Amino acid sequence: MGKLWESRYTICLELMVLFMLTGAFLYGKFHEDISAGGTSGSIRADQPLAEDGGETDDVKPKIALTFDDGPHPVFTPRLLDGLKERGVHATFFLIGKNIIGNEDIVRRMKDEGHLIGNHTYNHVQLTKLSEEKACEEIIKTNDLIYEVTGSGTEFIRPPFGSWNDNLECGIELISILWSVDPLDWKTEDTSAVVNRVVKNVKENDIILLHDYYGSSVDAALQIVDILQKEGYEFVTADELILE
Repeated sequence: MGKLWESRYTICLELMVLFMLTGAFLYGKFHEDISAGGTSGSIRADQPLAEDGGETDDVKPKIALTFDDGPHPVFTPRLLDGLKERGVHATFFLIGKNIIGNEDIVRRMKDEGHLIGNHTYNHVQLTKLSEEKACEEIIKTNDLIYEVTGSGTEFIRPPFGSWNDNLECGIELISILWSVDPLDWKTEDTSAVVNRVVKNVKENDIILLHDYYGSSVDAALQIVDILQKEGYEFVTADELILE
């Protein structure tokens, strides 16, 4: 009987030692994982959480949609409707003479969060003008934008991309060009314009289109639909050039 109790006592001691060793191993492993940044299924304290409790995805790549030559009395409102439905902000470079009679459209652009820029008063190549005439084209348009919206603009897209960095008009001017040009003004083939953009666009691109043509407006909204599904975020052009 004594030997039986002795045997049971020995087994109990062995089990206790085994439990202690196992606990020590697990405790050390736990702290090792924390030091290494956590196990593959864990979320560190410095990782932001998505709404569903998981880790957030990478930041979406940004691109800018820009429109020249407007406002157009029919096509620009149609474009604004489509952008609003899709939650997209764009950049509009306005021709001064086209603002007259379309002031409500320009006010709507500002009210709905779009960026407004200058595209000269008569759509002229500034580098072929004297400094005085070039500044007159710019300032006359800026004054109109201010009168209509209550805010001026320092952003300009020079027609034909022709710009003189040394031009001094007494106001701050930031030239914004483009990186993707589907030449939408040359064709009414909406599909061709869409394909030229979506096949060539990449992060931080500035897309050039025109809101003065119905086919361009249709193409723009299709481009938005396609690229949003691909994960792109549309921003105003200043967000890309000023970052």
